[in-house]
Amino acid sequence: MVKASIVKVMLWHPVNTKILCELSTHRLLSSQVTSLVSSVKITKSSFSRLEALRQRLANEDEGMSIDDFTAKKSITVRRKAVPRSAKILPKPKWLKVQPADSDNYRRLRETVRESGLATVCEEARCPNIGECWGGGEDQTATATIMIMGDTCTRGCRFCSVKTSRKPPPLDPKEPEKVSDAISKWGLDYVVLTSVDRDDLEDQGSNHFRDVIMKLKEKNPDLLVEALTPDFQGNRQFIHALATSGLDVYAHNIETVRRLTSKVRDRRATYDQTLDVLRYAKTVGNCLTKTSIMLGFGESKEDIIETLNDLRAANVDVVTFGQYLQPTKRHLPVKKYITPEEFDEWQVKAEALGFKYVASGPLVRSSYKAGEFFLKNLLKEQEQEREDENDIMVAH
Repeated sequence: MVKASIVKVMLWHPVNTKILCELSTHRLLSSQVTSLVSSVKITKSSFSRLEALRQRLANEDEGMSIDDFTAKKSITVRRKAVPRSAKILPKPKWLKVQPADSDNYRRLRETVRESGLATVCEEARCPNIGECWGGGEDQTATATIMIMGDTCTRGCRFCSVKTSRKPPPLDPKEPEKVSDAISKWGLDYVVLTSVDRDDLEDQGSNHFRDVIMKLKEKNPDLLVEALTPDFQGNRQFIHALATSGLDVYAHNIETVRRLTSKVRDRRATYDQTLDVLRYAKTVGNCLTKTSIMLGFGESKEDIIETLNDLRAANVDVVTFGQYLQPTKRHLPVKKYITPEEFDEWQVKAEALGFKYVASGPLVRSSYKAGEFFLKNLLKEQEQEREDENDIMVAH
């Protein structure tokens, strides 16, 4: 107990406290100095190693010719693969298609190459190219020619066609080239489409019209469908195509109102598409047609709204197809619609009064359009004959 008391007294004595504080300060300063010296040594060491590395590289490169440099073994840098997103859905079995290998397909492909033409079938990586170009059971081959170049001035988030603000100029010989190629193919039905050309004064409308008129001039019986741009809603340009002699004026609405700004280029609006289709119907002696892609995340209510809007615009034909993501840079598929669901949408659309509805996972705007259109014409002609017979019987 006595020893403990002595220690306690020594610690609290003023003189002893001053001595302890001075010792503590001295130790702290010594520690900081030691740390500083150590840091300087490390920095100096790092600087020395860097200088040594520079000197060694200089010695290696001294006297080295370009041949010596290129002869040195190259080092392959392996980059880590882009991780596969967990949101990418695997394709279901019903989306598998047969390979394109028919004689008719090969003949059309050779003609496309020889003529220097572009087809949306190839540019947009359509899964039905073999079936459409081959002709199918009815042997009614359908090809979709893309005119005005292969580069678009717009950038829709679902489309794999190349984009540019200033694409190459139009080919003035294209109307003749296209009409010659179609004559060689012996097609019953041709679909013409084009990229958007917002860079041109008339947005390519007169060029498009010239191609259609040249086709009709060489083969008046050829059925022509034109899948057109919106021409920014300019009625003069729409009129030029609607009165060119075409049989079907097609312009795709692509998706429902709610998702339009997410899916399409900002210049392609939902209401503008409806106005284009409505006006084309009023000035042209033709059917009007549009296409809706499913799988972006649309609801049933969204689709019903769009169908009602299209009927209000007096659209005759509508097609439904599954959206397929062309590359990783494009919008992902939110849902794969089953064949049964596509059948249901066909029934609902037909009940609304569309003259023809094509609906299926692999259906595209121009998918086997010749067969669909010809069958529809036959049905209409048969109905007209029946109506005439009923009138004659009534009299």
